[in-house]
Amino acid sequence: MKIGDKVRFLSEIGGGIVTGFRGKDIVLVEDADGFDIPMPVRECVVIETDDYNIPTPAAKAAALKKKAEEQAARSSAASPVSVISGKVRSAETQSGHIAKPEISVYRQPEMKGGDTLNVFLAFVPEDIKAVSTTPFEAYLVNDSNYYMYYTYLGAEGKSWTVRSHGVIEPNTKLLLEEFEKSELNDREHVAVQLIAFKDKRSFVMKPAVSVEIRIDTVKFYKLHTFQKTDFFETPALVYDIIKNDFPTKQIYVSAEELQDALMDKKVTDAPSAPQTLIKRGGKNGIIEIDLHIGELLDDTHGMSNSEILNYQLDKFREVLEKYKTKREQRIVFIHGKGDGVLRKTLLDELKRKYPNFRHQDASFQEYGFGATMVTIK
Repeated sequence: MKIGDKVRFLSEIGGGIVTGFRGKDIVLVEDADGFDIPMPVRECVVIETDDYNIPTPAAKAAALKKKAEEQAARSSAASPVSVISGKVRSAETQSGHIAKPEISVYRQPEMKGGDTLNVFLAFVPEDIKAVSTTPFEAYLVNDSNYYMYYTYLGAEGKSWTVRSHGVIEPNTKLLLEEFEKSELNDREHVAVQLIAFKDKRSFVMKPAVSVEIRIDTVKFYKLHTFQKTDFFETPALVYDIIKNDFPTKQIYVSAEELQDALMDKKVTDAPSAPQTLIKRGGKNGIIEIDLHIGELLDDTHGMSNSEILNYQLDKFREVLEKYKTKREQRIVFIHGKGDGVLRKTLLDELKRKYPNFRHQDASFQEYGFGATMVTIK
C-alpha cells in the first residue's frame, strides 16, 4: 500500500485515495468529500494503484509555486544562473521554461586539499534573535574543488518531491529554499543526491552519492542548536552530507521500533535467579554465590559505581531471603578482595537485617581473602 493507491474499507462502507501514513499501522484515506480519514491498514484493501500519479499535498504546493514563478518570469527578461552571496537567481527562458543548468564562465580557483569531497546541508535562521518564529533558509555547501549536479528532495510518507536541483560550483554555497516555521514539519525527512565532476580538466572520479537525513525539528526551537561556522556570518544548523569523501550514514529508529526495543530490553533486564552451585551434597551442602558484577550482568555500560554496588547488594538480599528459613544452611558469597567496599556493605547489612545469622571469612584455601560464609540460624 502506498500514497496514491485507491482503497476500500473492509469493516464499513467507504474508501478513497491514500494520502499518507501515521506510523506503520494507520493510513490516511481521502474520501470523496476531501476529508482525510485515519484507518488501520488491516481494515483497508487496495482496489486500484496508480504508481504515484496522484500528486501529494507537497507536490501540489510545489506545482503551484512553480506556476507562480513561471508567470512572474514571463513578465520580466530571463536571466542566467548565477550564485551571488550564496543565493541562486532563477534561470528561465523567454518561453517560461526552466533553463538547463549551466556552468559559469568564471572558473573558481581550486583550493589546497579541495579534491577531497566535503558537502553539507545547512539551515540558517533569518533572524537568530527570534529563533522560535523566524523563517529559515536551506543551503547546500560545497567545500571542494568539484562541480556537482545536485538534487534536493523532501519526503511525504513513501513519496518524494524534488525541492531544488541544478549545479553547484566548487567552494561555494547555494540557496536551496526558504520556508516558514509553519512548514518545518515538511522537512523532517529530506535527501540530497550528488554527482561530482570537474569542467574541462582531468580529475579523480567520485562515486555518485544519495544521502537521506532525518531532521530533528525540535532543534529549530533551541538557540544553542545554531553554531558559528566558516560558511555563514550568522549561526547555522549544519548536517554532513559527505565528510572526507565518505557519505554520511544516519541511523534512524522509528518510534514504533524504539518502543519494541524498550519492551524487549525490559524482558531481558528482568532480574533473574542468581546462579548457584552446590559444592557438597547433603542437607547442609554449601551454596556458592559469585557477586562479581561480571558474573551477574553481561553489560554494565552506563552504570555508576553506586548502581553496581546496589545491584550486588540486591542479589545478596535475594539469596538470604530465599534461604532464611533453611536452618544451618551455609552460603559462601564471593565478593573479591578489591578495596573492601562490597565486603563492608554486606557485613553492615547482616548486622542490621540478619543479626541472628552467623558469618565468618570463608576458607582461604578455597576462596582466598575474597569470600564470606554466612550460616543461616
